[in-house]
Amino acid sequence: MAIARWNGEIIAESSRTTVVEGNHYFPVDSVRTEFLVPSATTSICPWKGTASYYTLRVAGAENPDAAWYYADPSPAAARIAGHVAFWRGVEVTGE
Repeated sequence: MAIARWNGEIIAESSRTTVVEGNHYFPVDSVRTEFLVPSATTSICPWKGTASYYTLRVAGAENPDAAWYYADPSPAAARIAGHVAFWRGVEVTGE
């Protein structure tokens, strides 16, 4: 079971994460979407495609662009479609 925590709250929890480049990608149905605020930020990975970001908002605190996802990943990264990953101080523990 992998768990993502930030600012005292569990943001995501799943036994079905997909690990890519050392990052746990959580199925979107395992993410507490009430903590996600869409961001205008995007970035491009040469092999995964264009990433979009969410800012985390928990208990009045914000962590800008701390979650990302690939809405339309490349065929090589198709397994992370419908998944969300975390960074920027979000603690991810578990397998």
